[in-house]
Amino acid sequence: MKRFFIVALSFLFLTTAGFSQSSASTITKTKSSVLQPASPESVGFSSDRLKRIDENINTWLKDGRLNGCAALIVRNGKIIYNKAFGYDDLEKTKPIRTDNIFRIASQTKAITSTAIMILYEEGKFLLDDPISRYIPEFAKPQVLDKFNAADTTYTTVPSKSEITIRQLLTHTSGISYAQIGTKEANAIYSKANITAGLGVEKGRMLATDMKKLGKMPLLHQPGEKWTYGLNTDLLGYLVEVISGMQLNEFFRKRIFEPLGMNDTYFYLPATKHNRLVTLYEEADKKLVKAKPVTEQNGVFLIDYPNTDGTYFSGGGGLSSTMLDYAIFLQMILNGGEYNGKRLLSRNTVRMMTMNQIGDGNNKFGLGFGITTEKGSSILPTPEGVFEWGGAFSTTYWADPKEKLIGIFYRQLWKTTLGEAGNKFKVLAYQALE
Repeated sequence: MKRFFIVALSFLFLTTAGFSQSSASTITKTKSSVLQPASPESVGFSSDRLKRIDENINTWLKDGRLNGCAALIVRNGKIIYNKAFGYDDLEKTKPIRTDNIFRIASQTKAITSTAIMILYEEGKFLLDDPISRYIPEFAKPQVLDKFNAADTTYTTVPSKSEITIRQLLTHTSGISYAQIGTKEANAIYSKANITAGLGVEKGRMLATDMKKLGKMPLLHQPGEKWTYGLNTDLLGYLVEVISGMQLNEFFRKRIFEPLGMNDTYFYLPATKHNRLVTLYEEADKKLVKAKPVTEQNGVFLIDYPNTDGTYFSGGGGLSSTMLDYAIFLQMILNGGEYNGKRLLSRNTVRMMTMNQIGDGNNKFGLGFGITTEKGSSILPTPEGVFEWGGAFSTTYWADPKEKLIGIFYRQLWKTTLGEAGNKFKVLAYQALE
């Protein structure tokens, strides 16, 4: 199971790889209003060519590699495609709806990054401040030197520098994932009882795990390279330390309520449990309902959103609807404002959606994967697109130049239909007149 989680996360990064320099210099302030339905032709799309999305999805359903999904396209603040396909159960008695709630996993990272940048704009810190200034457990970090797989012992060398907030936002700190990261990180974090953050036992707190994480060795020197890991969970704890609020409360008061994101939660209220989409997995080329998976330190892949938990994973804990996440992305496209509520300034948004990690092939901003000039040769998505996805087969992108948002949600674990997200991009762009 660990191996499949690693594959899922690796796929998310590979689909954003090749992202070229880019940036969001084209993000401009637009008249801010709520998202409203409109005809495709009113914003430069072809209704006939959009039908190709339906044809492809229906083929995937017929092939049996997909039980159901939902897709949404927004241009110029207008919803021009909003459809659900298939069923929430293999017995075909409960159709998927466009207002269903999906586990969005790593799509949480962009929202946590936004929370950090809200505090940044309030003058609480600078991005190149060491995290140890605010969380002392991260002072004088050590870097892994030698690791003995037989008994999980290791040696370290002193870090050449301390981890900065910017490095956490860009996943260049040297922190890996627990349970689903490298073999070294899995072993070391497991021994310290640090979790990946999904569905941990009630009573466990983010602060406890993050303080333990501060004493763990880094996988490499800070700033040396990109390593996907618990960076954003640590940023979530930084939000709690600086704001004095638990992360779920900060999200609710500072992001969700101002934007009108009424269906986004770490743990769903009982009244909304029936809207959570069933999680399926692929086994022997057939779809089956995913079973609760309990590994060391606890990973409950299907039950965690419907429990009353205490651990708020800024790296992967949220569940949401397509509309709610489209509202969040529209706020970013609008330069930090939505429906008259400003969360960020346009120049902060510019920083978040531009490359921050050097001249390599893989690009990342402050919470988003970034399409670069080179990356724009792979798919129709042009330079400057920012995007990411989640391990349960959800994906999104936003295009500042075309003022376009695409969201494609499934709830699949261990799927061989990994190319569906990129095919959705192709099908969306080919319908743009």
